[in-house]
Amino acid sequence: MIILAIETSCDDTCLAVARIKDKKLEILSNIVSSQIKIHEKYGGVYPSLAKREHQRNLPLVLIKTLKQSKFSKSSISAVAVTIGPGLEPCLWTGINFAKDIAKELNIPIIPVNHIEAHILANFIGSKSKFQNQNFKKLFPAIALIVSGGHTQLILVRGIGKYKILGETRDDAAGECFDKTARILGLGYPGGPKIAKHACAKPGLAQMPRPMINAKNYDFSFSGLKTAVLYHFKSQTKKTQKSKKYIQAMCFEIQQAIIDVLIKKTKKAALDYSAKTIIVGGGVSANQELRKHFKKEFNNILFPKKEFSTDNAAMIAVAGHYNLNKKTKDYSKIEARANLKI
Repeated sequence: MIILAIETSCDDTCLAVARIKDKKLEILSNIVSSQIKIHEKYGGVYPSLAKREHQRNLPLVLIKTLKQSKFSKSSISAVAVTIGPGLEPCLWTGINFAKDIAKELNIPIIPVNHIEAHILANFIGSKSKFQNQNFKKLFPAIALIVSGGHTQLILVRGIGKYKILGETRDDAAGECFDKTARILGLGYPGGPKIAKHACAKPGLAQMPRPMINAKNYDFSFSGLKTAVLYHFKSQTKKTQKSKKYIQAMCFEIQQAIIDVLIKKTKKAALDYSAKTIIVGGGVSANQELRKHFKKEFNNILFPKKEFSTDNAAMIAVAGHYNLNKKTKDYSKIEARANLKI
C-alpha cells in the first residue's frame, strides 16, 4: 500500500510518500517547502499569504515528492491529510488538494489529527524506517506537545487513546518565543533566534515562571512575554542593543520556558505513573530543551529534529494507524481548526 501524506496546517507545505508492507511503514520521500522568508517581515504567519503559497506550492512539491519516492501518481493507494487543528484557510488547501487526487484516482482519504501526528512522529526511526515498539512497555505515557500554536500535556494510554490533562490558557510556548524575539528585535521565527543568542551566564536577568507551582497541568506564557516587554522598555537604548543584554534575556526566556515545561511534565508523570515521556512539536527541536529533559527523565522519546517541526512523514505514520478511518465519502473530510485530540 502506498500512502501520499499532506500537511498544510500552518505555513509549511509538506508532502510525503510512505509504503506499508508486511504491516511495517517506510517513509520513501518527505519534502517540506518553507514559507519563513515570506512571513518573517511580519513577525508571524499571515493565513491569507500562507494559503496562497500552499496553493502555488502543492502541485510543485507533489512532483518532487513522487520523484524522490520513485513511485508514480497512479501508484497511490490512499491520501492521508491533516484536517486540524491549524489555520482553517491553510487546512482547506491541503484538504481540497487531497480530494482532487482522491477523486481522480478513486482512492480513499484518511483524516489525520495534527497533534496525534506529532506524538507518532517519535516512532519514525533511523533511515526513515518505522520502528515497531513494544507498546505495552511504553504506556501509559505523558505526551508534551509544544509548538507555535500548542502547548499540551496528554495522557496516552495507547495509540488512539488520549486524554488532554492540561494546555496553555493563552500563548503557546512557541508563540512566546516568537513574541519575545520580536520585542528584542531578533526577528522570526523566534525559537531558533533565541536559542542562538542564549549563551550568557544566568543571573543577569530574572524572568517569571508563570504557573510553575499551580496545582494543575495548565500553562500560561503571556505573563513571561509581558515581563520581557517591561524589562526591555526599562533599559536604555544602548543597553537594549547590547550583545550582553540580548544574550542574558535570551538565556532567561529560554530557561523560564524549559523550567515550566519540565515541572508540569514531571507532575503529570508522577500523578499518572507514566512509563514514558513523549515530546513532540516544533519547540522539541530546541537543543537546550532536549538536554534538560533528558537529565530529568530516563524513559523519554524525542523525534528526530526533521520530524519535530511540521512535516508530512508524521502524517503518513498517523495515517498508518488510522486506516480504519479511511473513506471515499469525501464530503466528510472537512477542516476543523480547533480539533482536539
